[in-house]
Amino acid sequence: MASHVDPLVVGRVIGDVVDMFMPTVNMSVCYGAKHVNNGCDVKPSAAGNPPTINISGRTGDLYTLVMTDPDAPSPSDPTMREWVHWIVVDIPGGTDPSQGRELLQYMGPRPPVGIHRYVFALFRQRGAFPPIPPPTPRSNFCTRDFAAQFDLALPVAGVYYNAQKEPASRRR
Repeated sequence: MASHVDPLVVGRVIGDVVDMFMPTVNMSVCYGAKHVNNGCDVKPSAAGNPPTINISGRTGDLYTLVMTDPDAPSPSDPTMREWVHWIVVDIPGGTDPSQGRELLQYMGPRPPVGIHRYVFALFRQRGAFPPIPPPTPRSNFCTRDFAAQFDLALPVAGVYYNAQKEPASRRR
């Protein structure tokens, strides 16, 4: 009998960023034609602009999307864990982040050394998100604390990809 191990567990996203959860909403993430699957590689040059994200869910529900890098500045010494790259709140179910309110502007991956994980965690909101200033600085953000502070509970969807610094001659 074959057993299935959650790729978010294998990739240590569960543990480093969020607690164990059961996905209840479908979320697809694409950079151009590149569909993001857990643990896939995405070149930073291909991820300079926000991805296209589609979220299932009921239209009456609102969602918060958080994108972080738990490996900043280096996977072997993540003293800036987590570096927050993007936060969008009030995303209606069945739509995408462009229909929500960008709390923190998208910042593409810029891994200085090593292979970094870039995590998208989607949370169902209990109501409209309060008007708050964006988090500053971007370093030492904590997805768990953010979710607890705003009563978001566990994620309803999540995906991550890997990226590493590209040699200057290979950047497009």
